[in-house]
Amino acid sequence: MKDKIKNVVNKVKEFDYKYYLSTNVLFFTFVITTLINGMLLRFVTVHNFFAIKPVLADLALILLLGAFVYLFKPKNRFKYLVILSVILTAVCVINSLYYTYYMSFASFSLIAVSLTVVDVGDAVIKNVLQFKDFIFLWQIIVLFIVNLRLKKKGHYNRVAKLENKKKRFSGTIISGLVVYALFFATVTSVEYSRLAKQWNREFLVTKFGVYTYQINDLFKSLDAKFNTLFGYDNAAKEFRDFFDTKEAHKNNDYTNKFKDYNVIVIHAESIQNVALKMSFNGNEVAPNLNRLKNEGIYFSNYYAQASSGTSSDSEFTFSTSLLPVTNGAVAISYWNREYETIQKLLKEQNYRILSMHGNTGSFWNRINFHNSLGYDKYYSKADYNIDETIGLGLSDKSFFRQSIDILKNEHDKYGKIFATLIMLSNHTPFDDLESYGKFDVDIKENVTKTLENGETVTEEVSYPYMEGTKLGNYFKSVHYADSAIGELINGLDEKGLLENTIVVIYGDHDAKLPKSDFTRLYNYDKETDDIISEEDEKYIDVDYYKYELDRSVPFIIWTKNEKLSKVVNTAMGMYDAAPTLANMLGVTPKYNLGHDVMGLDDNIVIFPNGNWLTNNIYYNSQKDQYKILNTNYVINNDEISNNNEYVSQRLNISNDIILYDLIKNEKNRLQRVEGE
Repeated sequence: MKDKIKNVVNKVKEFDYKYYLSTNVLFFTFVITTLINGMLLRFVTVHNFFAIKPVLADLALILLLGAFVYLFKPKNRFKYLVILSVILTAVCVINSLYYTYYMSFASFSLIAVSLTVVDVGDAVIKNVLQFKDFIFLWQIIVLFIVNLRLKKKGHYNRVAKLENKKKRFSGTIISGLVVYALFFATVTSVEYSRLAKQWNREFLVTKFGVYTYQINDLFKSLDAKFNTLFGYDNAAKEFRDFFDTKEAHKNNDYTNKFKDYNVIVIHAESIQNVALKMSFNGNEVAPNLNRLKNEGIYFSNYYAQASSGTSSDSEFTFSTSLLPVTNGAVAISYWNREYETIQKLLKEQNYRILSMHGNTGSFWNRINFHNSLGYDKYYSKADYNIDETIGLGLSDKSFFRQSIDILKNEHDKYGKIFATLIMLSNHTPFDDLESYGKFDVDIKENVTKTLENGETVTEEVSYPYMEGTKLGNYFKSVHYADSAIGELINGLDEKGLLENTIVVIYGDHDAKLPKSDFTRLYNYDKETDDIISEEDEKYIDVDYYKYELDRSVPFIIWTKNEKLSKVVNTAMGMYDAAPTLANMLGVTPKYNLGHDVMGLDDNIVIFPNGNWLTNNIYYNSQKDQYKILNTNYVINNDEISNNNEYVSQRLNISNDIILYDLIKNEKNRLQRVEGE
């Protein structure tokens, strides 16, 4: 053994490193620049640059992929490396873009979803595409420059005569495997578990690097396509065990309160609670929504649980009380499954189920997706007169005006209706300022001045505040959308459609606005037209938790029949809407993950990335950190781990229901059992 070790040591000493490096300039340029790009991506997204673990993981995969260059002749190696560079650079560019919009990382399963970007290309260019997304291209440019210099020096001809291709190929493969071995020796059981589940993508990129994450994602995406072949029995058993032991719903003061009422749901595009709280110069951004929330039931601590499917995810979760799928979007990839929805439960009570939107039926595949949710009829762009456009299409005011007539006809013909109206105007990039109408987001003050002759004059002085910012433009857009909702309520009333009717309003997701604008919103100093110092006691730090909590959206249940004037502060997610409404409307869902919050003092809101929220804690799964929201709250030692287990179980069960079509299969199984 000593002799073998001695021989290895001697070979290492005898190895001509200078020669090896000089004959592998292009390869090492590829390795180093590609590794730097992976580090740059983590820096511009999650600000994780020098962490050793993702660097090791990226390096290992780069070596393994790059090793195959030695199977080519030296003069052809540049072609292989540049193709590989284009692919890996594209991985960085796509993930940089994707993170800007979704605060997560891209997946192969989202290719079909990404095609919807064509319909909102203007929004992507204006609000998402940034200079940082192009910095990764330097790697390809450097590779071209190095290749040109090597060709001029006759490098490739010299290498062809001297090197042993097979030895270099096998040596590089072994090096890559050794680096991977070193890396995986540091991986914890929690990290292995999250790699297998794949739903916490930010965590994976910070621990495994973007390239290893993307390869793992590729296999997970392929696995999802073959899910009917593997794992069904275990998923079905966990599904049955979960719902067989789930606590039965308990009646409360709101049980059957709105039984047999008409239901008009307003899917309020990108409206956040922060907009409802704002006013400028005494003018509310959202006076109509504020009136409705003050007169109705207002759920003040309500959060969207959307993932890559954005609006369609919210439609899905609102209807089914399930969470978005781990890979892809249900509306695109899994629309043809059987789901239990609030719409289907009400259809059994002889409701006419309608959906309406001023966009094309193909957008988010709604023409098929809405049918699977239980809608009887989907009114799309083809059913409307496009007489006024704002932003991406038909203006909300025109859409609502035309929808009122449709609702009247449907109600007169069928009786009870459940209708979802999907708004459009308040969609990023929030730049159709002339169409929104005048709404100032500056600060105006009357200032009295004394002239040289002793006279005093009063003049209005304006301070920019939020003018010219994306957030300021967003407030202008919300003001228009709010005005449209006010006109809708008045129009419904004129047609007699508010009698025995509840109007349900929910924000579908946050507006994905820059954190810097919120910093200005909370810390503006009009005297300096700048942000106050961080040392100032009035300074509000828009940290990770503040920003996440500000992403809450409104959820309002309002009826003309009575002033309810109730505020529910219990933490609540989109998946709690269906069971809460079901209780009020006198129907009972079976396969819901959410809860009727009218009977709860506390609740857990699960986010698709593994984060969770209660009345007292916001937990960040990426960093395994949390913030206590109630200063008087004392955390239990086991609370975090117990809630993490709760979250993991429900994410898995929801995902399995979708992938394996478990609700349909369970119904078929029960029918067979009954028939035996």
